[in-house]
Amino acid sequence: MAFTKVLIVSLCVVFLAVKWTSPTFDPESIRGARVLVTGASTGIGEQMAYHYARFGAQVVITARREKVLQQVVEKCLSLGAQKAVYIAADMSTDADPDKVVDFALEELGGLDYLVLNHIGSIDLRMWDGDHEQVQQLMKINFHSYVQMAGRALPFLERTGGALVVVSSLCGRVSTPYVAPYTSTKFALNGFFGSLRHELVMKKSNVSISICTLGLIDTASAMEKIRYVHGGEEEINFKYLKSCSCALGSSRTCRLTLQQTLR
Repeated sequence: MAFTKVLIVSLCVVFLAVKWTSPTFDPESIRGARVLVTGASTGIGEQMAYHYARFGAQVVITARREKVLQQVVEKCLSLGAQKAVYIAADMSTDADPDKVVDFALEELGGLDYLVLNHIGSIDLRMWDGDHEQVQQLMKINFHSYVQMAGRALPFLERTGGALVVVSSLCGRVSTPYVAPYTSTKFALNGFFGSLRHELVMKKSNVSISICTLGLIDTASAMEKIRYVHGGEEEINFKYLKSCSCALGSSRTCRLTLQQTLR
């Protein structure tokens, strides 16, 4: 009798645990949502745009290469996006981060999701003392994120929207060959982690999701990890295996999107 009671209680606990922790993603919640995705001409950002499009969202994408953006917009529309437009921008400038947010607000009439994903170009190599490279990457990978978030937050407040920050395992684990890049990701995690606490304290209805991704098998990433200094020095992969693993960009983006909407 005692065994039966224990078994019943155990089954109830398992049932409740599964019920409370199972994904609650509702695809219909994305239909018509107004989304801005940065760094969307390739890789993770491109796949994120496609996933939003499949669920019938209204999508604004941005990156530097206008011709590629046109192609991504066409595919978003073919996948089912209610609306898809682009704006070419350079996040290393002072004006473009604000310009992109303003463009999205004008085109969409508001904003429900801001997905910050863009990064500056990096070479995998040991740091040689180039301070300007660190400054440039910090401008693109960190300061422009903060600038766009600040511009968009009042409008996300109106809609109970979400701020999605695509970060990296390199912002959690110090990694060789990418010291400037790693520093920008540590900065992202620190700033937006603190901001998330502040929004909770203010009882804000805006959520912040920091997506900590490992090595993703985008074309550019796979090419860059093979050699340092243009092929002159081969990377010792044993240092990278301990801190990252390769995942497909499409699968990663699907999981990321679903987790930010739970």
